[in-house]
Amino acid sequence: MNVAFVFPGQGSQSVGMGRALFDAFPEARRVFEEIDEALGESLSKLCFDGPEDRLRLTANAQPALLAVSAAAHAVFASRAPKATFYAGHSLGEYSALVAANAMGLADAARAVRARGTFMQEAVPEGVGAMAAVLGLPPERVREACAAASQGEVVAPANYNSPEQTVISGAKDAVARASEEAKRLGAKRVLPLPVSAPFHCALMAPVQARLAPVLAALTFQDPRGPVVANVTAEPNSDARRIASLLVEQVTAPVRWVESVQKLRALGVTDIVELGAGTVLAGLCRRIDSTLKSRSARDAASLETALRELAA
Repeated sequence: MNVAFVFPGQGSQSVGMGRALFDAFPEARRVFEEIDEALGESLSKLCFDGPEDRLRLTANAQPALLAVSAAAHAVFASRAPKATFYAGHSLGEYSALVAANAMGLADAARAVRARGTFMQEAVPEGVGAMAAVLGLPPERVREACAAASQGEVVAPANYNSPEQTVISGAKDAVARASEEAKRLGAKRVLPLPVSAPFHCALMAPVQARLAPVLAALTFQDPRGPVVANVTAEPNSDARRIASLLVEQVTAPVRWVESVQKLRALGVTDIVELGAGTVLAGLCRRIDSTLKSRSARDAASLETALRELAA
């Protein structure tokens, strides 16, 4: 049995997340306490009690999701078989690096707080947009974006599953690409409630601000390879981590290829650690032969441990 631990990105947050882990496990409490200390504020209180509008802000959602993922991993990893590989969706790549011991928890918390702040400030609210295109092959989604751009930015941002590709860019261009995708046969196109157009060229100003933040950190070779969003290939070289994270800001998340790569490398079981169940569902849709499950609280964690033991 080869196990991969995977970690969710922004959009999986909800008020109350992580509280059950905090209440039940001292390992989880230590994670939340370390992140609160690193940020100089009670992020754990925001996770547990909200308010939702503050938790949803990119600058808060990113470190909050990191905290829940790191807490779930701290509990699970001490009781489960070791992971062979790690991967995370967008922000989740930072959680994967922490889990793989390539990046310190406090460093990661401060880095994603900066990342979220820079992303929020890069494009004024209402200028950009994102939408999920359902039921249209990725190559046709790329065609729709190319046809609709008219000199503005619009491009695939997340290749989430064979049936779901998220597009990102300027608001009007995303609207045009959405209509073009429907014309090409998309079953549905759903506008996403996001504060910025992530993973597209409009995020380029973030790279210049994030690069020195990451350059100041110390990375280590991960204890197991981390499949990078940008390349969909495993990386074990600490010297490449910062540049991959900088490039990730404007590049699409190649989640379909990442999961396919994990399967090709012999992974049989995937455990999603953190808030929500999105990635486990996507992994099943990408490759039905993978055994995928989520571990986000005491009950689901116990179920995942029992299934892996069996």
